[in-house]
Amino acid sequence: MAHNIANLNMTPAESVAGFGACVEKAKAAGIGISGSISMAFGSPWDKEITMDTVKAIVDAYLKVGVTEISLSDASGMAYPTQVMGICAEMGKAYPEVTWWLHFHNTRGLGVANIFAGILSGFTRFDASFAGVGGCPFVPGAAGNVATEDILHMCDESHIDTGIDLDKAIAISKQVVTYIHHPTDSYILRAGKAKDLILEVPKKRVKHESK
Repeated sequence: MAHNIANLNMTPAESVAGFGACVEKAKAAGIGISGSISMAFGSPWDKEITMDTVKAIVDAYLKVGVTEISLSDASGMAYPTQVMGICAEMGKAYPEVTWWLHFHNTRGLGVANIFAGILSGFTRFDASFAGVGGCPFVPGAAGNVATEDILHMCDESHIDTGIDLDKAIAISKQVVTYIHHPTDSYILRAGKAKDLILEVPKKRVKHESK
């Protein structure tokens, strides 16, 4: 709420209400459109984001014809039990909505939050190769959750994504060469768990002189 007012001098619902003409033009041109609630899980400017506040924005989107909506954690404040609670409520209250989840890994909970979303029945998640991205308006913000970290979690958990993890890792490595600085990708730093084969130290035999 406070973030939107500071930037646009409008509440989030008021901002969304102005999207109607854009939605109509997009539909007329055959262009898909989706909406995002950028701080559905918490905000540095608001002590608490209530469920009613989030629902008011969802209602505003539905009123202008937007039925694909992302619940975003741009502030990096979300945590797994909170994610499960919000997802359960939103999925039940708005079955007509196609939901996305968007997490930043600012406090290292991005992958855990996505797994919480999976357990809640959500199947669409935003990510970025190598974990690049972030929000310049949020104090201490880190990048988005790395694509390869999510794929690795799914692979280890026997969740079939249909996406080649090795190819994703190769793309992420290339991305790092473009930006010329390290990223927060765990897999780029440590590699896949399945590739971790350490040499077992040989047993030492003690010899005694007589």
